[in-house]
Amino acid sequence: MNLHINTTTSATPTLGWVFQKINRILAFGFGSGLSQIAPGTAGSLWAWATFLIGTLFLERWQCWWIIGIGLVLGCLICGQVSEELGKKDFGGIVWDEIVSFWLILLLISPSSIYWQLLAFALFRFFDAVKPGPIGWIDRYFKTLEGNTSDTPSSHFEIWWRGFGIVVDDLAAAFFTLIAFALVQVTLKQFS
Repeated sequence: MNLHINTTTSATPTLGWVFQKINRILAFGFGSGLSQIAPGTAGSLWAWATFLIGTLFLERWQCWWIIGIGLVLGCLICGQVSEELGKKDFGGIVWDEIVSFWLILLLISPSSIYWQLLAFALFRFFDAVKPGPIGWIDRYFKTLEGNTSDTPSSHFEIWWRGFGIVVDDLAAAFFTLIAFALVQVTLKQFS
């Protein structure tokens, strides 16, 4: 199956384009990634809303399975859609933010809406600013994007590109959880 689209394409994806294929729907967070302002934030807000709704119907172990499968399949999905968009980590691909924020929320739950808001703010900070190792990971995979050609990528290259899209958000999630724990420990010491 040839997933390749002309790598010189600079067209902006539309809602109609996104909803033509399930991998696009997922990669663009059911359209949340089409936001003209901060698509990563829109995707993270979508993740937060769906997590809260999902926990009303799902057991904790089911959430773990969804996140695990979402991470593995997310690499393929993000890689495929980036291939269609010209082999770039397109900003509207937000599945990486969604599954990473679900992971954060699952690890901090049960928690109040205020703690969830803090986790959201920390995650958006680490994902947007990309300090230290998060930035190193992001830059490493972005340099690979420069090695594109007009020939379609192999299945491994598609999966690896998708892994690159997902892994910096997992690093942001890791640092979010560390900062979150430090805030909790600090507040407990002063109370």
